[in-house]
Amino acid sequence: MKLLLVLGTEETHNMISFYVRPLGFEVIHYSHVIKAMDNLDEIDPQAIIISARDFPRHWKIMVQFARHERSKDVCPIIILRGKDFSQDESHKASFLGVSGIVNEELENTAEIDRLQGILSRYLPVAEKRRNRRYHTGHGEHLGFVFVSPAENSLVTGEVKTISAGGLSFLPDNPSLMKNIGLNTELEECSLRAGDSILSPVCRLVRTGRSVSIQFTSFPENEPEILNKYLETLPLIENVNTGRP
Repeated sequence: MKLLLVLGTEETHNMISFYVRPLGFEVIHYSHVIKAMDNLDEIDPQAIIISARDFPRHWKIMVQFARHERSKDVCPIIILRGKDFSQDESHKASFLGVSGIVNEELENTAEIDRLQGILSRYLPVAEKRRNRRYHTGHGEHLGFVFVSPAENSLVTGEVKTISAGGLSFLPDNPSLMKNIGLNTELEECSLRAGDSILSPVCRLVRTGRSVSIQFTSFPENEPEILNKYLETLPLIENVNTGRP
């Protein structure tokens, strides 16, 4: 399934990609609305996300253009809102057939769940179970540590959520993250999943109080071990309707 991202910044692209790729989407990014519209038929996306913060005047044109041939039943369109997105704009989005409105910063798990929940409604049931993100709690024998390539020091912390594609991580010592740039490859990682210790190669895709880590590769057989472990975790379904 193809997901079209119409966003102005690479940082937002990396962050959104981190949270939607585990759902099985192939992500296609355009930083210009008009170019995205010109190539819409060629791309033929099954879902669209557009930033109202980056394109405050053009997002409505994009939605109208896309809805002309793609109904809400077959192609969800999600608007990423900034701080200046008014209630009046929300009403306009609903009238135009937007499937949902999500805070662009994705600053808490509720917003992330909302984004994934809207998209996952269009996936087959089996895909939802295999690709969804799982919230972690106590007693699940899950842990993650890595060696900072900048400081050559061990970074420990708490895993907040995990999927087959990556995890979100709250570092015990945030100062150790300061010199690690976005998209940095982390080669020395250790992931405890139940009784197994896995050795993924990872990439840093979002920084902040909580950081996002993408799994880029595993040694042979380890992806299967991770998937079997994820099946033992409780899946928290998003019950939000997706309406603004």
